[in-house]
Amino acid sequence: MSSEFGKILKMQVFGQSHGKAIGVVVDGLPAGIKIDEEDLYKFMCRRKPGTSRLTTQRKEDDRPVFLSGFVDGVTAGSPLCAVIENTDTRSGDYANLTDLPRPSHADYTARMRYGQAVDMRGSGHFSGRLTAPLCVAGGIAKQILEQENIYVGAHLLSIENESDEAFPLHPSPALFAQIASKPLPVISDATGERMAARIEAARAEADSVGGVIECAVTGLPAGLGSPMFDGIENRLAAALFGVPAVKGVEFGAGFAAAEMRGSEHNDPYILGENGLLKTSKNDAGGIIGGITTGMPLVVKCAMKPTPSIGKPQRSVRLSTKQPEELIIKGRHDPCVAVRAVPVIEAVTAFTLLDILLEEQGYGND
Repeated sequence: MSSEFGKILKMQVFGQSHGKAIGVVVDGLPAGIKIDEEDLYKFMCRRKPGTSRLTTQRKEDDRPVFLSGFVDGVTAGSPLCAVIENTDTRSGDYANLTDLPRPSHADYTARMRYGQAVDMRGSGHFSGRLTAPLCVAGGIAKQILEQENIYVGAHLLSIENESDEAFPLHPSPALFAQIASKPLPVISDATGERMAARIEAARAEADSVGGVIECAVTGLPAGLGSPMFDGIENRLAAALFGVPAVKGVEFGAGFAAAEMRGSEHNDPYILGENGLLKTSKNDAGGIIGGITTGMPLVVKCAMKPTPSIGKPQRSVRLSTKQPEELIIKGRHDPCVAVRAVPVIEAVTAFTLLDILLEEQGYGND
């Protein structure tokens, strides 16, 4: 199924943006693991809409209700099912889009794939609203990884041509927590103010902007993963491209490595603690040959500008095959990257927990 991923730890996302509810089923969670529900909700609130002028003004509480697999704050071993109600929908804003598709949105491709019966109210199953269930599953995975001293954090690296500081060579859990507590998840507050101004300017002009999210993972052991087609990069990229609006994924220096010489890109080895090797820099992003090096894993995701903008756009009415000007109504994020930061953390954490459970032989009894 296209809305499911994972090997040992499997996640299936269900629902539509303007349906009664959205949700997630997670199969393969070990039993007996304590999960802090309030910390999970705080994580969910980082993605929640309607929190500032920089996000969509749709108001949703986004508190998950657990139907199974979770009892008294502890995983029960059975499939975990969580639902999130949709309470603030305005489906009328989308009525025209079934016949007049939005440029760069899934309106047209969904119609070609599923026919006229496809539910695209609020963008349906293609909506960024479906990232809320990702944060339920990924937020749980983050807490489980933290119990193993593995930490996942992310920030807005850039919005348009405004760039934040990159993560240091060894980012700390304290830095991750500090970034997560800010209204705009950045390292430099001064840069964050300039980013906010860019987003606000786009919103005022009925337009949108894209951005880049940098995510780092600390505490991963060396030797995790596989070569060729089942490596760490392969698994993470496949999952991260499932996040709506992600158009590019790179690890470490990424595309910039193509402009370097080997003497510049290669990460020199030095002796670390306990006789293990580490590197003096990390252009490899903590992965070589599909296998972790023991250095922090670093991945960046490019997020496209929100397709739903208020400016007039050219489209074609499907019923008449005639060109027509499209004016989009409704409430939309002027920059999807802002609320996508915890989503990238969630998907990264879930994928890495799946890989760890596989390495540990969980589920192979």
